[in-house]
Amino acid sequence: MDIVRGKKGFIIDMDGVIYHGERLLPGVKEFVGWLYRQDKKFLFLTNASGRSPKELQLKLYRMGLDVDESHFYTSALATAKFLSRQHPGCSAYVIGEPGLYNALHDAGITINEINPDYVVVGETNSYSYDKICRASHLVFGGAKLVGTNSDLTGPSETGIIPACRALVAPIELTTGRSAYYVGKPNPLMMRTGLNMLGVHSEETAMIGDRMDTDIIAGIESGLDTVLVLSGVTSRESMEKYPYRPRVVLGGVGEIPD
Repeated sequence: MDIVRGKKGFIIDMDGVIYHGERLLPGVKEFVGWLYRQDKKFLFLTNASGRSPKELQLKLYRMGLDVDESHFYTSALATAKFLSRQHPGCSAYVIGEPGLYNALHDAGITINEINPDYVVVGETNSYSYDKICRASHLVFGGAKLVGTNSDLTGPSETGIIPACRALVAPIELTTGRSAYYVGKPNPLMMRTGLNMLGVHSEETAMIGDRMDTDIIAGIESGLDTVLVLSGVTSRESMEKYPYRPRVVLGGVGEIPD
């Protein structure tokens, strides 16, 4: 814990670490207060693509946390950045929420339901059979399939729910094409996070609730890792993986000394 507390920078997942749905998790206010008191550099790096950084800031503010918008980076922003660099001025058919649409728009990517360069899928509450069919037809027609993140499930106030990869799966199975996933554990997103912090990987810790995205992303990027059991991972399920976090905690409230 002394090694973790001594880090200059922290990259922190949100769902299952900071909140469940609209409920702030125990100890989060104390943890964020500690980050500010200790003058730590920190970034909330979330695979959720539905909200913009401003919306995430307002969500935390409603829960009693006042954090500047500059401390948020999402898989939607990472996806928009990836597409704009790979294919400037491209178009996409999108299955997702406003946060994803806005990120793509701001990166100069147009929405196209007829002959897009890409089919982009993120989390959404408006998922439907019609959208699966249209996406599949477009992929058959040559569009490249991209997922904002590879999470199969996510935590909510009512329990575990399907996440992005579960929504992409029917399109992959129908077309026989594998999607490219941009969010964690993709090193593209991790490198961007480190650049935003301006801190070397050896001086940074990754805090998350998922072994298959957060912890492996931290390990492969050279960060020390902290697994919290406040999300989708238990001590029992953690043992299924061939790699280990440096520290396992019940929640982030255990970090402040």
